[in-house]
Amino acid sequence: MAVNKCLKYLLFFFNLLFWLSGCIILGVSIYLKVNKENNSITNESIPGIDLLIAIGVIIMVIGFLGCCGAIKENRCMLLLFFISLLVIFILLVAAGILGAVSENKVQDWVKERIEKYLPLSNQPENVKQDLEKLQRELKCCGLVNGPSDWTKVPESCRCNATDTECKPGTIFDTPCSTKIIELMEKHMEVVIGIAFAIAILMIAGMVFAMVLYCQIGRKDTGNTA
Repeated sequence: MAVNKCLKYLLFFFNLLFWLSGCIILGVSIYLKVNKENNSITNESIPGIDLLIAIGVIIMVIGFLGCCGAIKENRCMLLLFFISLLVIFILLVAAGILGAVSENKVQDWVKERIEKYLPLSNQPENVKQDLEKLQRELKCCGLVNGPSDWTKVPESCRCNATDTECKPGTIFDTPCSTKIIELMEKHMEVVIGIAFAIAILMIAGMVFAMVLYCQIGRKDTGNTA
């Protein structure tokens, strides 16, 4: 029995796109890692850059295995590709379940990560500059308790004249940790949607790989008969 050429090249292009997506994730992650303008506060509360780098590398390796396995009709590479996708799919499902179960712990986790910066007035100048930049962007003040986190409330905690959402000169009373948590929750739906799409692609990739794997096996058996 001959190998279905359409299926073979479909799996090849599927994995080529998979490999390219890994390259993009890796490139963006490295850029964020070395970017000098990163905010030390948000990096501490949302430390996902190293994880993204690892994910990018893993996707590139898996995509390479799938491409080579499909174009060379190599059963060993296809089997490794299938197993890798299966493991990542299981981890993705486990991470989703864990995230749903521990959703209420996100706030405590973020606060625990950034409480070490208190009191804010005693921090190095670069940390204070990062925090003031964050306060201006998110319209918040302090990290955990609000304005009381500062010995002397900085100007970045005050509403400026160009902001129409508050009265100029008033002090923001929302802690920045609350704003960070709100941002995380706001983007969680997008993350879940992307994870769901990746899971569907993984299932399709596993099906294609296993069908091609079986076809190559039947062809090899027929050739030796």
